[in-house]
Amino acid sequence: MKRLTFVVAVLAIGFTTPPARADYALVRFDDGWCRIWWDSGGTPWGVGWTKIAIGMPDWFAASGVLYSARSQGACR
Repeated sequence: MKRLTFVVAVLAIGFTTPPARADYALVRFDDGWCRIWWDSGGTPWGVGWTKIAIGMPDWFAASGVLYSARSQGACR
């Protein structure tokens, strides 16, 4: 009976928590290279970087922005 109660509690917690939401950012470093950063709220360590675009919903959108920035000469 304890195992059944535990399983029901785990399932209840699993169904009530919202799914994780990841948003991506495009970060440009001082040497001109750009990189897709996995969290718009997080920041790279150190100095010498600038966020070019933030809040992209998935990796494919971030890749499109990176390609566009490279074609416009904003990134290497």
